[in-house]
Amino acid sequence: MSWGTELWDQFDNLDKHTQWGIDFLERYAKFVKERLEVEQNYAKQLRNLVKKYCPKRSKDDEPRFTSCLSFYSILNELNDYAGQRELVAEEMALKVYNELMRYSQDLKAERKHHLQEGRKAQQYLDQCWKQMDNSKKKFERECKEAEKSQLNYERLDSDINATKSEVEKAKNQFYMRTHMADESKNEYAAQLQNFNGEQWKHFNNAIPHIFKNLQHMDERRTVKLGETYRSFAEAERKVIPIISKCLDGMVTAAKAVDERKDSSLVVESFKSGFEPPGDFPFEDFSQNLSGTGSDGTISNTPKGERERDGNKLWLFGKKPKAPSLEDFSHLPPEQRRKRLQQKIEELSRELQKQMDQRDALNKMKDVYEKNPQMGDPTSLQPKISETICNMEKLRSEIHKNEVQSLSIFLTGMLGSLTFLFFSPEGSYTDDTSQEHHTPHRRPGPTQPANRNPDPHEFDDEFDDDDPLPVIGHCKALYYFDGMNSRDHVLYIIEEDKGDGWTRARKQSGEEGYVPTSYVEITMEKNSKGAVTYI
Repeated sequence: MSWGTELWDQFDNLDKHTQWGIDFLERYAKFVKERLEVEQNYAKQLRNLVKKYCPKRSKDDEPRFTSCLSFYSILNELNDYAGQRELVAEEMALKVYNELMRYSQDLKAERKHHLQEGRKAQQYLDQCWKQMDNSKKKFERECKEAEKSQLNYERLDSDINATKSEVEKAKNQFYMRTHMADESKNEYAAQLQNFNGEQWKHFNNAIPHIFKNLQHMDERRTVKLGETYRSFAEAERKVIPIISKCLDGMVTAAKAVDERKDSSLVVESFKSGFEPPGDFPFEDFSQNLSGTGSDGTISNTPKGERERDGNKLWLFGKKPKAPSLEDFSHLPPEQRRKRLQQKIEELSRELQKQMDQRDALNKMKDVYEKNPQMGDPTSLQPKISETICNMEKLRSEIHKNEVQSLSIFLTGMLGSLTFLFFSPEGSYTDDTSQEHHTPHRRPGPTQPANRNPDPHEFDDEFDDDDPLPVIGHCKALYYFDGMNSRDHVLYIIEEDKGDGWTRARKQSGEEGYVPTSYVEITMEKNSKGAVTYI
């Protein structure tokens, strides 16, 4: 049915109905928004729950029981499930809520346009009616005036006392009023004809056309609601296959629980290797009594042996505390150093991730500052501060492990030397089969056998006419046996050439090469030709 023909006189009601339709559409959009917020909060709470119960220890420290592994698998599946809930929220936001809000704005603009056209048509018809009504009232006034002048003329014409001029004047007045009435009549007829024509156009052309457009607009709104209802359901339907896989994964994890395997792991984890304690021997305290015999077979166990057997009874007592494994101190030095290096590499990778996250947050903050409508830049500051704090903690942990690794390395490489930096033989090797942490050394000086050599005696390699000038000084970062207090500060006479070794001179005059990374170097401001002694 057409609104134009059936509701030609219901302009105000159609105005109210179309406004109600837009309000209903926006109400549904608000419902969708709250629905997707429920999904977002649900997904967020699920992720927080998974994060709360996920293992925070390293994989080596995690229990290997199948019940634990299955639980962690369930947590992973639940995390994936939360991701699907987030997809539902995104789909609803994109294809339902955002679409409805955009369409609502279009409907408001279109409705406003159609109603303005209807009001303009009504205003034009009202204007035509006013013109017709004015001409009608004028015609009515002119007819009454003509009737009065006619009565006046007839009265004077029949009055024998009236003069001829008075009769003639009344007659002219009557003719003039009659003529004016005829003109008003013609004008009224023309205005009436025009109004009837405009009114026919209004109710047969203009209003039906406007109401038809309003009807199409309202029908499109209804269709759009139906489409968004379908999209609302499809957003949920799309994730059902993946959610089913998540649930199947949880069932598979449940089936993977093996009580016998877990029992075996308990045995492996806590088996001590000791035999169960034997029977306590009988101790005969009556042997020293006179006339009382005793069977020596009752207790032949020496007291010392009995005491040693008794020492095994710690099983149900308090065990001694195991050494801390955090720094791998239970391992041999070389294995400990390698494990520390692995830990340093893991921490470095984590530090790089935190640095990348910080850079990404800073970029996002810059975007928010340039485009405030995209987000509040201050909301990112807590996350940036948290990331920087994590970076500092990782750097501290890396430094601690590097110090431990370096200490082990120095002990292994230089433990046999009487002084930290100068080899007694003065020989250096380029053998690539050495441990990769040992720096390759270039040919160096030969240290004299004398512990306190003459400062003016040098090996052939350093026996130049003039000693090299001092270009700086350095301070040893580590102390070792055989290192006296005077050797704590050395003079720099040649910079590191890129091989990790710096040429230096003791205060006693001996020269040699020191590992650049083991000393703190301070270069002289005016080093060319200047010899400075500490």
